[in-house]
Parts: sequence; C-alpha cells; structure tokens
Amino acid sequence: MIITKLIASALDIKETQINKTIELLVSGATIPFISRYRKEVTGGLDEVQIGAIKEQYDKLNELQKRKETILKTIEEQEKLTPELQSRIQDCWNTSELEDIYLPYKPKRQTRAEIARKKGLEGLAKQIMAQQNIDVESKALSYVKGDVQNPEEAITGGCDIIAEWINEDEYARNAIRNLFQREAVITAKLVKGKENEGDKYRDYFDFSERLSKCSSHRLLAIRRGESEGFLRVNIGPEEDVAVERLEKRFIKGDNEAADYVAVAVKDAYKRLLKPSIETEFGALSKDKADEEAIRVFIENLRQLLLAAPLGQKRVLGIDPGYRTGCKLVCLDAEGNLLHNETIYPHPPQNESFKAGNKIVKMVTTYNIDAIAIGNGTASRETERFITNLRYEKAVQVFVVSENGASIYSASKIARDEFPNYDVTVRGAVSIGRRLMDPLAELVKIDPKSIGVGQYQHDVDQTKLKKSLDLTVESCVNLVGVNVNTASKHLLTYVSGLGPTLAQNIVDYRAENGAFASRKELLKVPRMGEKAFEQCAGFLRISDSVNPLDNSAVHPESYHVVETMAKDLKCSVKELIDKKELKKSLQLEKYISDIIGLPTLNDIIEELDKPGRDPRQAIKVFEFDPNIRTIADLREGMTLPGIVTNVTNFGCFVDVGIKENGLVHISELADKFVSDPAEIVSLHQHVEVRVLSVDLERKRVQLTMKK
Repeated sequence: MIITKLIASALDIKETQINKTIELLVSGATIPFISRYRKEVTGGLDEVQIGAIKEQYDKLNELQKRKETILKTIEEQEKLTPELQSRIQDCWNTSELEDIYLPYKPKRQTRAEIARKKGLEGLAKQIMAQQNIDVESKALSYVKGDVQNPEEAITGGCDIIAEWINEDEYARNAIRNLFQREAVITAKLVKGKENEGDKYRDYFDFSERLSKCSSHRLLAIRRGESEGFLRVNIGPEEDVAVERLEKRFIKGDNEAADYVAVAVKDAYKRLLKPSIETEFGALSKDKADEEAIRVFIENLRQLLLAAPLGQKRVLGIDPGYRTGCKLVCLDAEGNLLHNETIYPHPPQNESFKAGNKIVKMVTTYNIDAIAIGNGTASRETERFITNLRYEKAVQVFVVSENGASIYSASKIARDEFPNYDVTVRGAVSIGRRLMDPLAELVKIDPKSIGVGQYQHDVDQTKLKKSLDLTVESCVNLVGVNVNTASKHLLTYVSGLGPTLAQNIVDYRAENGAFASRKELLKVPRMGEKAFEQCAGFLRISDSVNPLDNSAVHPESYHVVETMAKDLKCSVKELIDKKELKKSLQLEKYISDIIGLPTLNDIIEELDKPGRDPRQAIKVFEFDPNIRTIADLREGMTLPGIVTNVTNFGCFVDVGIKENGLVHISELADKFVSDPAEIVSLHQHVEVRVLSVDLERKRVQLTMKK
C-alpha cells in the first residue's frame, strides 16, 4: 500500500508496524489504548509515534480525496490523458499536485481569459515564438470586434503569455525554490497607527529572512497585520526572481522578446509572486502554529499532571478586597459543605472577626489544607491565613486561578451548583484544583488556562484537536476512579466519550458504587468494544479483585491468576510480596497474544497497583518582603514559581501581580535552544532581578548563577 510506504519513509518506522497500527486505529482503538495494551501488535510504538502515524494517515487520505476531485474535474473537461492521470495518481506532494492541476482549474474571469474570448491567443503564440517579426503589424490583423487597436491586442496577448508563465511548473518551482532560500518577511507600520499599535513597536520597521523568523515573532506580526497596524510582505528580491524567469522564457533579442520580457515581469508581480507568497505565508504560519501548539501542549501536560494534594478536606479561598474573600469548605471528595464571605482587607478591615471564622471553620470541618487563589489580594490573604493559630497542623497553598472565572460562569458549573453564584463556584474550583488539578481542569477550555503563547492566533481546529488528545493522554496516564469521577473527567477516558460518561454517572446514581470492572458491562450502551478500550484506565479501589484498582487490563487477569496459582498464593499476596514476583520466570507466560512487553508492564503495575504517577505536592513560600513591583530592586535574589514556558523564555511569579520574564538567554550559564530543557511549569526556581520598568510594569529576571 503506497500510503503505508510513504508514512514509513516519513517517520522511519517499519511498514509492518504502520500497517498494524492503522488497522487498530481504523477499528476504533484509541491512541492511549494502543500504546498501553497493544505493544506486541505495534512493535512497542509509543503515543507520540502512534499519533504521528494517525496524523500522516489522515493527511494522505485527504490528499487522495483531493486527487479524486481533480481527476473528476479534468475528466469532465475531456482533457484527461492516460499520462496526466498517471502523474496525478503518482503525486503525493500538495504543491506539485496543485501545479499540475493549475492549467485545468476552472477560472474566474481573468485578464487572459478575456483576451482569449477576444481571439488573441494566436497573437500570443506568435509573440511567444519570439521570431523576428513586426509585432504591431501582426497585431493589426487582430483589431476587430472588441479589440479597438493594436496596443489593446498586444496587451491582451501579453496577458495570455503571463498566464502561461504562471501555470508553467518549472517557473513555479523556480520561484518556490527562490522563496525557500531567500524570502524575507518585512513588516511596516500602517501610517497614522503609531499610538494605537504601540504594542507592535518592535515590528514598525521589521525585516528578517523568513526561514529564520521565530514562531512567536511571526505570530505577533500576523496578529499586528490582522488588527490593521502592520503591512506585511514576503518575498525575495524582485529583480532576482524576474531574472530567473527571463532565463527560461526569453529566447531571442528582438521586439517579440521585449514583449515577452514585459509579460514575464507582469506574470511575476501580478500572478506568481502573490500566489507563492500566499503559499509561503500559509506554510510559515502552519510551522509557527505547530511550534506554538507544541509549546502549549507541553505546558498543558505539565499543568494537568501537576502534583495533587489528594483526598483531603480543603478550605478554598477566592481572595478579594472590597468584595471580600469567598470561602468554601470541601470534603475529601470535593463536595461543598459550607460557604461564606469574610472581609479581612480594606476597606472593611474586619480581620479579627474574619480570623475567628477561619479558625472555627478549620476545626468544625476538620480542614487539612487551605487553597488560596493567586489573583487580587492573594499575598495579603496568604499572610493573613498563615498568621492565624489553628488547633491542628494545616498546610497553606497558593493555587493558580487561571480559568476559574470561565468555569464559574459555565454550564458545567451551573449544573454542579445551580443554587450558588459564580463567586462560590470559583472558590470551589480553586479548592478542588489543589486536591486534583487534572480532575478540575478538564472542565475548562484549555485556551482559558493561560499557559500558551498566541493560542488565539493559531489554527483553532488544529489547536483543539491537539489539546483534546493531550487531555485524553493525561487522563489515561493517571487513571480514573470510576466511583468518584465527574462526567467531564470520564469523557476523556479511552473509548467513552460524552454519552457513555453520562450513562456511567447515571448508573452510579441509581445503583450505587461499582463493585467491579465487570459491572461496567451493565451500563447502557457499554458494549464489548467500549469496555475493552476503557476498562484498563478505570479504577475501583474497593473491589474484591485487587486488579480492578490497577492498570492491568481485565483481558490479562488470567495471566496474573496463573502466576499466583503457580506460586501457590493469592493475587493479593502476589501484589503485596515483592520477593514472590522476583521468582517468576516471565518467558513461561508468553502466548500468541501476550509477549514480554505486556508481561513486564504487568509486573511493574503489580509493584505499585493504582499508584498515582504524579509527583507529591510541595508547599512554596514567596519572599515575605516583596508585595508589589515597587518593592523590587536590581540584584535581588528571590524564590519564584514558573507560570508559563514559551519559545523565548519563561515567566516567573515572585509574589507580585506582574510575572517576570526570564529570557531564553538568561535561563542558564550555557546556550539554551529550548526553554523546556531547563524549566517546567510550576517548578520552584531562584531568580535574580535584572531590571524593573515601573512605567510599562515589566520585570526582567535571570536564572544564571
């Protein structure tokens, strides 16, 4: 199969692996399921490789559909020759395919088409032949009907020649290659927009080789263009491009050749250049989008896999000044037990009354930890909370509240808390984020979480697809407790989706907690295929069978049971005693469908059944002397938390409203090509203040020693 060969060549993966992977994907298997439970089939391909195969397969199938459309269109024109058909069928390059199709593509009323209708194609052929002729006298014979004079005839003939040049495959490839090597992107300020477009000041007079232009610069320029502040151009030197075309099309040194030269220049400026510029504009934008999406995905993955506090009783606080601090008390499952508002800050300054309320709530609701949103009045609230005396040890955490307001106003929040307003819902989200970031963040559009760069400027379809796959990957990596998970979390479990997720929640509400994985088959519309896809990722902590709380798939239970039988022990004893597992000879359990990769996964899982792969959470403290940007001084060394990672560096929260930038050149005492090599989201770092711009509210930091 040609598609398989092309994918194998592009990804450097064996054809047999690709064939098997495509079979699984076409049958409805998800990427997390294939990478985890079908290693023998795919030859051990990971999620990234399987995702790349799917992307290539989808892209080539789209190209195949485009070829079928092109063949049908040319056939309807009765111009499809066996040679042309073969060329189209054998072509797997989008640009080349469109070049082949261009002469046959139905056109709107072009200048060349108008000239043809006036009967000027014969004159165009005579000029293009570049014989030693008197062009004007030849043109006289075409002065009839709609053609008023020889000049109009010659102009029409040159329009036809310009279109021939534009449709010439060699010409298009020559200009394309020139763009590839020498195209420059320039941006100029639109006159009169100096003040409105001040944030694009860096691009008011900008020029850089397109191939060198970084993704964040390109996306910023394109945004400036779309907002009407910048005029953007992409292309090589015009003289160089025209000269290249002249070498191909000018064959003589006479009057006819001079007219061809005019047509060449017109073809480049009016047709070829705009067409190839659009092509390269789209290609460079796609490349920039891919890079921005890659950065966003990496940040989102780190955010979703942030350390959870776990099932503890939490007091969530959405801090504020005039409107007060909204408090919610949550049980270990995240259910709302109590809510109220306190006013410890100006203008009310009811700190004594507020302190008593907090201490009483901590005792009454047996609170283990306090989560404070990192927005307005966050630092003041943190100081207020940590200075109180409690009857028990209580941990205090500052939690990112990015997207909490989006959640609180959403239908999901209204469905969860129909009797509470947005302020209470926001505080609940902050508290739950501390307990389990993944379970809470899946309810929010990833674009609203605030960890990307230019996420609103990239291709939104590609972005959504990539983000959904990332969320799905994270959810399935961690696993989901089927008896406590929300519908929104269950939606991302392999093989479920919104309908089955809702059916699981409804079944749970009607019949109580699931006692075993097998019981999932009683859920309406849960067929064998869906069960196969989801079962290994769903956990049941109180099941009689301990394997139900592990990543061991039910299809492999019999192997574990055989292992236990051979060792004359129970499955629980096999899990609990490491020395028993060490005595197993895994080769003995290899079969037609289970090989060493799956057996090794099983043993690894038996060592830590149901254990959360995420790291343990750590308490972090800002410098207590730093409250606003005015407190910063050059040379200060401060603790900070990484809040966003971009291509040009990372942003760090040092405890003030404004996040400081650590430029990529300031991340380490060595050259850094990718900030993700040095920093990750929520990483605790030590930074030094390089500069403070109070007017623009910008802080430059360094992590160099």
